[in-house]
Amino acid sequence: MSSVAVIDYGMGNLHSIEKALQHAVPEIDVRIVSDSKSIHQCDRVLFPGVGAIRDCIKALDSSGLAPIIRDVVQTKPFLGICLGMQALLSDSEENDLTTCFDIFPGHVKHFSTDLTDAVGNRLKIPHMGWNKVLQKPHPLWEDIPQNSRFYFVHSYYAKPENESDIIATTDYPTAFTSALAKNNIFAVQFHPEKSQAVGLQLLKNFLYWDGTTY
Repeated sequence: MSSVAVIDYGMGNLHSIEKALQHAVPEIDVRIVSDSKSIHQCDRVLFPGVGAIRDCIKALDSSGLAPIIRDVVQTKPFLGICLGMQALLSDSEENDLTTCFDIFPGHVKHFSTDLTDAVGNRLKIPHMGWNKVLQKPHPLWEDIPQNSRFYFVHSYYAKPENESDIIATTDYPTAFTSALAKNNIFAVQFHPEKSQAVGLQLLKNFLYWDGTTY
């Protein structure tokens, strides 16, 4: 039976992610784990993220999980979600600049507070709710229609240095990076576990993914 490690670093309720994974592929062995041995024993790794980036990085460092993440992103199919995507960039403006993992060269920026839509209405920060995702080809988009809506909750967005790392964009009101991919790594700004059918399909694709691209 295939297994997936959901990294638990003491921040956030992982119950919804666990249930979504089990619903996507009922036979999957989902393990909420916080130690090196358990993570390395699993076939795939999911890195969730909630809260502030500085607290996230600090918790990963103090728990000893940071070097484990640096290892498994090189060796296993890996999915980062929300803050779990932002932590993979070089740094974040949040908390007066926080150094991150630098797996995707680039920066995490705060949305401007004066954003407006096409008719001049003020856009709220955080960007919260359903929004369209414009895909580029990747196995994890299989059976997910172009411009499907996923659920977002965030005030910061990824700005990678390499265009080739961007695998999806979303408009608010201009395009920002909503998914990144490189080799065996896939990371999304939205929450697939809260995105109904298309989110479950993405999780299903991840759980069957061997870490290779087209």
